[in-house]
Amino acid sequence: MLHSGKHALVTGGGTGIGLAIAQALAAEGAQVTITGRRTEVLEAVAGNGLHALAMDVMDEAQVVEGIKTAVAARGPIQIVVANAGIAEGKSLQKTDLEFWQRIMRTNLDGAFLTIRESMRGMLDTDWGRVIVVSSLAGLRGLKGAGAYSASKHGVIGLIRSYSEEYMGGPITFNALCPGYVETDIVALNSESIAQRTGMSVEQARQAMADSNRHRRLISVEEVATAAMWLCHPLSGAVNGQCVEIAGGQVR
Repeated sequence: MLHSGKHALVTGGGTGIGLAIAQALAAEGAQVTITGRRTEVLEAVAGNGLHALAMDVMDEAQVVEGIKTAVAARGPIQIVVANAGIAEGKSLQKTDLEFWQRIMRTNLDGAFLTIRESMRGMLDTDWGRVIVVSSLAGLRGLKGAGAYSASKHGVIGLIRSYSEEYMGGPITFNALCPGYVETDIVALNSESIAQRTGMSVEQARQAMADSNRHRRLISVEEVATAAMWLCHPLSGAVNGQCVEIAGGQVR
């Protein structure tokens, strides 16, 4: 198995994209620490190489102590996937500072803290992969979601900077930028859009699917497959990149 003996950490690993990536890594032999705020959600999917760790990425102390605990149990982290995030939108004039800061603390600060702490042990190993789950909104912006778009632009900035900082070493840094993915977030956003616009929930869901170039929702397994490619031993020349998962060229 490609990742036998390796320790991976996936934030937001109890559901959706994070869970799909965690399960794919475990299937290749990795011992995967999955984190999230809800212990019951993590424990429901733990086992078969997945290890639950309650951790709120907004809380620096929890990230520091949580990752120390995971490393003590399973060794240095060699694959880290900073996936935990909030996908909520508000127009500019409806965006108060509390909303803005909550998005940034989760999506951007959380990714920074996760990467920083995971790298402490990774730097002492001979191989590593750092992946953030960004979004197409991190490349082109999303109407009505300025805070979310800014946070996802920010994590791409982190990846590009760290790839330069550690250039020539055994660790790569890349971002996944999917369009609309078939997750619970789409279900919640479908209801929110329907309430705001008068569309039916199904019409709102279809509108999101139509925003993808191939006019369908992307599966979590498709995103996980892209992550596994970035984690392949022969992917070392792919570094500082944004992998668009959008069903076609991004305009």
